[in-house]
Amino acid sequence: MDFLVFSCNSNRRLAEGIVSRLGMRLGDASVSKFSDGEITLRINESVRGRDVFVVQSTNAPAETNLMELMIMTDALKRASANSVTAVMPYFGYARQDRATEPRVPITTKLVANLLTKAGIDRLLTMDLHAGQIQGFFDIPVDNLYSMPVMIKHLKEKFSCMEDTCVVVSPDAGGVARARAFAQKLNVPLAVIDKRRTGPNVAKAMNIIGDVAGRRAVIVDDMVDTAGTLTEATNALIANGATGVIALATHGVLSGPAIERIVASPMEEIIVTDTIEMSKEKLAISKIKTLSVATLFATSIERIHRKESISSLFLGDS
Repeated sequence: MDFLVFSCNSNRRLAEGIVSRLGMRLGDASVSKFSDGEITLRINESVRGRDVFVVQSTNAPAETNLMELMIMTDALKRASANSVTAVMPYFGYARQDRATEPRVPITTKLVANLLTKAGIDRLLTMDLHAGQIQGFFDIPVDNLYSMPVMIKHLKEKFSCMEDTCVVVSPDAGGVARARAFAQKLNVPLAVIDKRRTGPNVAKAMNIIGDVAGRRAVIVDDMVDTAGTLTEATNALIANGATGVIALATHGVLSGPAIERIVASPMEEIIVTDTIEMSKEKLAISKIKTLSVATLFATSIERIHRKESISSLFLGDS
């Protein structure tokens, strides 16, 4: 391979999966901290004239992970790398993409500016919280979807889905995503009317659509505290759903999420490895993790070869 893939510290497990599928090794770099907490980094091999891909999600601790990515980009640029593509499976701060009240920042735009100023030439990410975030950047942004991985798993797990399942959007904002899943699976679509009362607090109110007698498949881009998810599960079962499973690309799972999921009547929550999970979370039987390493590996190879990756956006081969 005439390109290199490096990893910072946020999701080394996924980075190793990506290079394994590419048939190569991770680039040699060390990322650590001084005793006062400042990040220090060294690239231990030549990158001169090479296209470089840096794998780094910006989940918690978001500030540390973001700084690691920008510092590594600076080091690569100063070492004469031809280009630097940030591979950010999970793009942090994506929920702060607009001013919802007076005197608040649009942090998503700030992060976009920081990454661009750091010298990143291209961004490769997955299931952005809002599609318009791509427009916050003055560099190319490729937004992959986990849908093909999720659908493959569902078809292997359940037979005759057309007769037994219904896809559910947990709110009006996720209808387009849920509709795409429903069309691919050839099943009905339902929507939950959700009224939010505060940050990370939500209340599921009404079910729009018929879920009675069917297994409900909730589709969302992320699960954070699992408040929305558990409220939705209760509402669906109260409206006659025979069972509930959830799909969420990004398993943030912060605060009381694990306790809520374990206590919920939900059968299973399926997430991807865009965010590296602790051993404790991986041990929870209700949580199933699917790998998106192959999708990212294919995208990296096609980007380097200057080939189209639009088929990956559509969930095709």
